[in-house]
Amino acid sequence: MPDNAVLRLRTQRLAKSTRPYLARGSRVIRCQGCLLPKRNCLCSHISPQPATSRFCLVMFDTEPLKPSNTGRLIADVLPETQAFMWSRTDVDPALLAAIADPTRQAYVVFPGSFVQPPREVFTSLPPESKPPLFIMLDGTWNEARKMFRKSPYLDGLPVFSLDVSAKSSYVLRESPRADQHCTVEVAAALLEKAGDVAASESLSALFERFRTLYLAGKPHHPVHQLTAISDESL
Repeated sequence: MPDNAVLRLRTQRLAKSTRPYLARGSRVIRCQGCLLPKRNCLCSHISPQPATSRFCLVMFDTEPLKPSNTGRLIADVLPETQAFMWSRTDVDPALLAAIADPTRQAYVVFPGSFVQPPREVFTSLPPESKPPLFIMLDGTWNEARKMFRKSPYLDGLPVFSLDVSAKSSYVLRESPRADQHCTVEVAAALLEKAGDVAASESLSALFERFRTLYLAGKPHHPVHQLTAISDESL
């Protein structure tokens, strides 16, 4: 079973819960590594990759507990990924230390249209820049906007903005806009931008397999029916 920062954060979050967290499909017996149904376990397909880029996930409330969370896939492929629970004022000192690391340039990943001058917005890495630390605000769109607005310790950092005009293939949760991408899709695009092409391709491939197996765990989804037919033919 894989061990990564998001799974450790999930354990911490569960320990603080005053009542059981019941996600959709809570009766399903799940692998505790990938959180997919055991019959669709993803763990054997996880292959960590080297990369110059680093990621820091700042996660909103119950996000680490959700089986549909894709930030966990980033930590699977890039073992040095860090993950922290979001707080407006009670900030983990390790998060502040990561932001202040003099060997890296930290960027908050967020659409540039929400940034007010004079804050810097980058759409590509500057030449000869330090290796990037991409800070991902992991939650629903409304939660991510709240984290962006109400995290004073991130206010002094430049923003890295991606063109996300293409339609997302996520479909594991409903999104108010077709061009909103899930955390792992954005991370794969960032890796490609930073020149970490092999890691980007590996992450995208893992996400596609995760997406297929997640949907296959839903009894009324066509992917599940196709999987059942395939199983019966073996």
